[in-house]
Amino acid sequence: MSAVVGKPGWKSVSRAGLILEAGNAAEYETGDWRTQRPIWHEGRCIQCYRCWVYCPDGAIVIKDGKVSGIDYVHCKGCGVCVSECPTKDPALELITESEAIES
Repeated sequence: MSAVVGKPGWKSVSRAGLILEAGNAAEYETGDWRTQRPIWHEGRCIQCYRCWVYCPDGAIVIKDGKVSGIDYVHCKGCGVCVSECPTKDPALELITESEAIES
Protein backbone atom coordinates (compact mmCIF):
# COMPACT_ATOMS: atom_id res chain seq x y z
CA MET A 1 0.00 0.00 0.00
CA SER A 2 1.19 3.47 -0.70
CA ALA A 3 0.62 6.56 1.40
CA VAL A 4 -2.10 8.97 0.35
CA VAL A 5 -0.50 11.88 -1.47
CA GLY A 6 -0.89 15.24 0.26
CA LYS A 7 -1.93 13.82 3.66
CA PRO A 8 0.49 13.90 6.61
CA GLY A 9 1.72 10.55 7.91
CA TRP A 10 2.20 9.37 11.46
CA LYS A 11 5.77 10.70 11.49
CA SER A 12 4.50 14.27 11.22
CA VAL A 13 2.34 14.04 14.35
CA SER A 14 3.89 15.65 17.44
CA ARG A 15 4.81 13.46 20.43
CA ALA A 16 2.32 15.14 22.76
CA GLY A 17 -0.92 17.06 22.51
CA LEU A 18 -0.99 20.42 20.87
CA ILE A 19 -1.84 23.59 22.74
CA LEU A 20 -2.90 25.94 20.02
CA GLU A 21 -3.87 28.84 22.28
CA ALA A 22 -3.25 29.76 25.89
CA GLY A 23 -6.02 29.54 28.46
CA ASN A 24 -8.20 26.99 26.67
CA ALA A 25 -8.28 24.29 29.37
CA ALA A 26 -11.90 25.05 30.30
CA GLU A 27 -12.97 23.94 26.82
CA TYR A 28 -11.88 20.33 27.46
CA GLU A 29 -13.73 18.03 29.85
CA THR A 30 -10.95 15.93 31.36
CA GLY A 31 -12.51 14.72 34.61
CA ASP A 32 -13.28 11.24 33.31
CA TRP A 33 -9.54 10.43 33.31
CA ARG A 34 -9.73 10.34 37.09
CA THR A 35 -9.18 7.17 39.16
CA GLN A 36 -9.30 9.03 42.50
CA ARG A 37 -11.67 11.79 43.54
CA PRO A 38 -10.99 14.54 46.08
CA ILE A 39 -13.83 15.09 48.53
CA TRP A 40 -14.13 18.54 50.11
CA HIS A 41 -15.36 18.83 53.72
CA GLU A 42 -16.79 22.31 54.13
CA GLY A 43 -16.77 22.27 57.95
CA ARG A 44 -13.04 21.57 58.07
CA CYS A 45 -12.05 24.17 55.46
CA ILE A 46 -10.22 27.25 56.81
CA GLN A 47 -10.44 29.10 53.46
CA CYS A 48 -6.67 29.34 53.01
CA TYR A 49 -7.01 28.85 49.21
CA ARG A 50 -3.91 26.64 49.02
CA CYS A 51 -5.93 23.99 47.17
CA TRP A 52 -7.06 26.62 44.66
CA VAL A 53 -3.56 28.04 44.18
CA TYR A 54 -1.92 24.66 43.59
CA CYS A 55 -4.65 22.88 41.61
CA PRO A 56 -3.15 22.34 38.13
CA ASP A 57 -6.62 21.98 36.59
CA GLY A 58 -8.34 25.03 38.09
CA ALA A 59 -10.93 22.64 39.49
CA ILE A 60 -11.38 24.25 42.91
CA VAL A 61 -14.57 26.32 42.80
CA ILE A 62 -14.60 29.74 44.48
CA LYS A 63 -17.96 31.48 45.02
CA ASP A 64 -18.44 34.77 46.84
CA GLY A 65 -14.77 34.75 47.86
CA LYS A 66 -14.86 31.29 49.45
CA VAL A 67 -14.00 27.76 48.41
CA SER A 68 -17.33 26.13 47.63
CA GLY A 69 -16.48 22.79 46.06
CA ILE A 70 -14.71 20.95 43.26
CA ASP A 71 -15.40 21.03 39.53
CA TYR A 72 -15.36 17.30 38.76
CA VAL A 73 -15.75 17.92 35.02
CA HIS A 74 -12.13 19.17 34.97
CA CYS A 75 -10.57 17.54 38.06
CA LYS A 76 -8.17 14.73 37.12
CA GLY A 77 -7.79 13.43 40.69
CA CYS A 78 -4.07 14.15 41.01
CA GLY A 79 -4.35 14.80 44.77
CA VAL A 80 -2.32 18.02 44.83
CA CYS A 81 -5.18 19.81 46.60
CA VAL A 82 -5.25 17.11 49.29
CA SER A 83 -1.50 17.23 49.87
CA GLU A 84 -1.53 21.05 50.12
CA CYS A 85 -4.32 21.27 52.71
CA PRO A 86 -2.59 22.56 55.89
CA THR A 87 -5.22 21.66 58.49
CA LYS A 88 -4.67 18.92 61.06
CA ASP A 89 -8.00 17.35 60.08
CA PRO A 90 -7.77 17.91 56.28
CA ALA A 91 -10.63 19.58 54.47
CA LEU A 92 -9.87 17.39 51.44
CA GLU A 93 -9.44 13.64 51.15
CA LEU A 94 -8.96 11.28 48.23
CA ILE A 95 -11.22 8.31 47.65
CA THR A 96 -11.27 5.97 44.70
CA GLU A 97 -13.60 6.86 41.87
CA SER A 98 -15.41 3.54 42.36
CA GLU A 99 -16.08 4.43 46.03
CA ALA A 100 -17.50 7.79 44.94
CA ILE A 101 -19.78 6.15 42.39
CA GLU A 102 -21.04 3.61 44.95
CA SER A 103 -21.96 6.28 47.52
